[in-house]
Amino acid sequence: MPKESVFTVKLETDLRDEFMAEAQAAHQPASQIVREFMRDFVRHQREARDHDTWFRAKVEDAIAQPGLSAPHEPFMDETRALIDRIAAKKAKG
Repeated sequence: MPKESVFTVKLETDLRDEFMAEAQAAHQPASQIVREFMRDFVRHQREARDHDTWFRAKVEDAIAQPGLSAPHEPFMDETRALIDRIAAKKAKG
């Protein structure tokens, strides 16, 4: 792929120096390493976005399924009762 643009980054001198030293120790051009970081970042972001879209669709499908939902209040009543039982046990001792 031809290199058609320049990307300028402002960073701390120490970080630049350490990065350049590590790139040299790895026998790789710094620009190649940065391009690989960027490609990995783009891939990761796209995968995360695709997963989020897939997950949200699955949740929406599940919510839309008839007969799979339950009223909120009975669950809240059970939860409150459980919390009260635990609090009473802790109060005793």
